[in-house]
Amino acid sequence: MAYDIIIVGAGPAGLTAAIYARRASKTVLVLEAKAWGGQIINTPDIENYPVAAHISGFDFADKLYNQAVGLGAEVRLEKVTGVADLGEKKQITTTRDTYECGAVILATGSENRKLGVDGEDKLVGRGVSYCATCDGNFFRKKDVAVVGGGNTALEDALYLADLANKVYLIHRRDSFRGEDSTVQRLSARENVEFVYNSTVNRLIADKRLTAVEVRNKLDGSLREIPVSGLFVAVGRVPENESFRTLVQVDEAGYVVAGEDCHTAVPGIFTAGDNRTKMVRQLVTAAADGAVAATEAVKYLNG
Repeated sequence: MAYDIIIVGAGPAGLTAAIYARRASKTVLVLEAKAWGGQIINTPDIENYPVAAHISGFDFADKLYNQAVGLGAEVRLEKVTGVADLGEKKQITTTRDTYECGAVILATGSENRKLGVDGEDKLVGRGVSYCATCDGNFFRKKDVAVVGGGNTALEDALYLADLANKVYLIHRRDSFRGEDSTVQRLSARENVEFVYNSTVNRLIADKRLTAVEVRNKLDGSLREIPVSGLFVAVGRVPENESFRTLVQVDEAGYVVAGEDCHTAVPGIFTAGDNRTKMVRQLVTAAADGAVAATEAVKYLNG
């Protein structure tokens, strides 16, 4: 089956690209390995997107998906296993089929980075989580910890503070990277404790997580913090493994591309959190999708 443009990834960047490509009357296929919407569906309240002062991530993604499909974009849940550059044509291989197109937009986003602590994988679902909005309700009235210092960690801690008995926010530095307004809101919560200059050294469990041991980076001292849940928010890893031999990636694995979303391969573009960029936010993902689709249309039209 052949399309004008195939988009890999159905997050905000990919779906926005689909909207712009369809408005240019191009045939569009969006391929997604997991679920349309991307990571934004786990955000309970979006407050920093222009015009929509408050909207849940799920509602935002739902509206975006319906808009793209309503314009005629086709969305399929298939994992892409390879992309081949055949010159004017590109070939996309999935776990189910093979497709051809004139241009490709890589909008695969990124996935949660793990702590790398012994026993972490075994405790997923038994106290360790990477999604506070997904699993927070399981820890209502219990003590929990959040690891990280960016906006995601701060928002997770704020969300959990409404559910949990106590929230420990563990960060390896002496100040947070996230928005100061959120830090101030957390500071005002009596059930939130900041644990600065510390890293998780060990997970303590008896079938389920019972405590975390943290190491102070300044003096090396150890502290055991009894918790039932540990929410990890220490950054993300770009999902570009399938494209490493196709396009140029940097040391961290992000596709090298400027604000025009062009990769080094003619006809292959990238958009969203999987490309090299300074700011990774919902609004910049949408902007990338618009730019990538516009550039792909220009490429196809010659």
